[in-house]
Amino acid sequence: MGARPSIREQMQRVREEAIVAAVNRLLASKGYDAMTVDEVAAEAGMAKASLYKLFTSKEELAGAAMVGVLDRALAFVDGLRARAADAAAAGAPVSPLDQLKAVTRWAMQTQLEGEMPALPAQNTSLSTTLQSNDAYMDRLIALSNRLSIWIAEAQTQGRLNPALPAEVVLYTLFARACDP
Repeated sequence: MGARPSIREQMQRVREEAIVAAVNRLLASKGYDAMTVDEVAAEAGMAKASLYKLFTSKEELAGAAMVGVLDRALAFVDGLRARAADAAAAGAPVSPLDQLKAVTRWAMQTQLEGEMPALPAQNTSLSTTLQSNDAYMDRLIALSNRLSIWIAEAQTQGRLNPALPAEVVLYTLFARACDP
């Protein structure tokens, strides 16, 4: 069993969570280009200098928000998988297509509730930062793998066009989730 975090570590975690929550709200309401670090600091209730001690750039702030969204998406997908396994054990299997539809509904609902960050597709520094963010990439790959399984199963069952490459279906889902 690991050592309990110190008060200082706990306070830092609370500050980080407040910052990420502020970033998420601002990205969802204003978008990346309109959001400023000054607004994030004000929304999180701290000085800009204190924020920069934890996050070194606007891109890093967006990356932290995206990691949080991917964590929530993975938790939702894992919950769907568990419920589907229980339903299958009870003799009422859930189709892969229905699983994909549930994920799409969740993503749209998250977007409508203002909890999905809006990031520009054509921002080189943001894209580079996200691609070098191991936590972000690990979660994105994990989510892609889980969804790809359902896509392949739905294609095998004839519920999705098997002529479409699975990647096209996956990227279409991601595009719709991020920009409905």
